Amino acid sequence: MFYNHPHYSTNYYTAMILIFCAPSGSGKSTMVRHLLTHYPDTFELSISCTTRPPRGEEKDGREYYFISREEFEQKIRQGLFVEHEQVYEGLYYGTLRSEIDRIQAAGHIVIFDIDVKGGMNIKRIYGDAALAVFICPPSIEALRKRLENRGDTSAEMIEKRLAKASIEMQDAPLFDVKIINDDLARATTELDELIKTKVLNTKE
Repeated sequence: MFYNHPHYSTNYYTAMILIFCAPSGSGKSTMVRHLLTHYPDTFELSISCTTRPPRGEEKDGREYYFISREEFEQKIRQGLFVEHEQVYEGLYYGTLRSEIDRIQAAGHIVIFDIDVKGGMNIKRIYGDAALAVFICPPSIEALRKRLENRGDTSAEMIEKRLAKASIEMQDAPLFDVKIINDDLARATTELDELIKTKVLNTKE
């Protein structure tokens, strides 16, 4: 349905939604920021809803849409979410259909920086209109070193993230594209080539 959107030319954009998923510490958010910085008139990041309170200097409508549990559950009943997940009792995250409509109405391609489960749900819904990209560390041990070098994560949490990463990496073949981030500059170049050929349908 997105190919008939009035803001798009079918000869220009070949994907209307970009989905980025990766294990924590793989460099996904860095690569998403690269696209938002270098293609500001093309891409816009989808902002999720959450029932958790803001942290630090987070602002409603910038990092997240912060809403109450009652409001979130009401929106679920109304079918207003493209995808949503209850991380644990009372803590929800989700993407509103209106957020996708808002970004597309501005003539932009939607970028999702999202967990693997949510990303797969969005890909299932939008099919060929979405390009699903999995950012993968070269190995679990390399990912361990990255997390340890950050210096802001406890040993227990590192082990939990590595266990989750091992499971998530098993789903990598289900994505349209896998980029191995063993070197950020090389991975970013590969991402730029992907955007030119698979999204913008052009090459310099």
